[in-house]
Amino acid sequence: MAAFGIHPMPGFMIALMSNKLRWGVLSTANIGLKKVIPAMQLGELTTVTAIASRDLAKAQEAAQSLGIAKAYSSYEELLADPQIDAIYNPLPNQFHVPWTIRAAEAGKHVLCEKPIAMTVAEAETLLEVRARTGVKIGEAFMIRSYPQWLRVRELLDVGRIGELRSIGGFFSYFNADPANIRNHMESGGGALMDIGCYMIHASRYAFAQEPKRVVGLIDRDPKMHIDRLTSAILDFEGGQSIFTCSTQLVPYQRIHFFGTKGRIEIEIPFNAPKDRPTRIFIDDGGELFGSGITTETFPASDQYTLQGDAFSRAVLEGSEVPVPVEDAIRNMAVIEAIFGSAASGEWVSPRRF
Repeated sequence: MAAFGIHPMPGFMIALMSNKLRWGVLSTANIGLKKVIPAMQLGELTTVTAIASRDLAKAQEAAQSLGIAKAYSSYEELLADPQIDAIYNPLPNQFHVPWTIRAAEAGKHVLCEKPIAMTVAEAETLLEVRARTGVKIGEAFMIRSYPQWLRVRELLDVGRIGELRSIGGFFSYFNADPANIRNHMESGGGALMDIGCYMIHASRYAFAQEPKRVVGLIDRDPKMHIDRLTSAILDFEGGQSIFTCSTQLVPYQRIHFFGTKGRIEIEIPFNAPKDRPTRIFIDDGGELFGSGITTETFPASDQYTLQGDAFSRAVLEGSEVPVPVEDAIRNMAVIEAIFGSAASGEWVSPRRF
């Protein structure tokens, strides 16, 4: 590790030679160019100093437009750069684990886009890699660093809505383009892997438990074969979560947390805007017309900036990343169980870890 000089084993305090972690980005994927990289360039603890593409011209164009110092024509070149401390991996899903492994073996910490793997078995391989290399590996669920989600956690912990018993959520957009990677089966496309994973993660986060069993119902696109409409019930020890996700419906997202004494609603839970405040609503259930609703507003902030800083802080301080490999594996286990349930028509218990 060039910038920080101390062996990056978890739990060690890393000696600072810079006040920012130096990041490299694998690929010129849209999520990186349009959302993550510009946000990380504004971070207190992050700076993106290199980007790689199989097409050098694309890498150079991205570097110039985003103020990135280095452009590489291969991922291997970027990983060999001793002045890169961490890697952001937004490659297609089937390349998440292979290139996360290669980055870790090059001594780089890795923040990998969700879902971290195509299968549970594939995700589990990252545990050995992390232990062997001593780097930090995390899954990029940006909501875990965002103020409105942190506030929901606080409210649940203090019993503001009593005992959490039910979660209801919806997440959808419309994309029927066969050329789009989100519609490619071989790339782990479809609603459940792309956006249903957020609902699963949010449910596990809120209940602070793993579901005992799940049931799923899937409607597949007749030509592309990806799941275009998926609904699921997650049965927890403490209650139930019910959600629907779709890649071929009107764009919408909302999530509700129902307790024995109240309800919390997140207005824009997943694609929180960076240019305007966000809101959550806390309802005491006094009556149905909203007079018992309290609104909490959070100043505009970029969740990708906060995500990058949270991961970087964990590296610099030797603390745990927001979403470690263990959590990513458990989320993947629920995804697999929902797919299995939809195929069998039966309840399925996710694998335990």
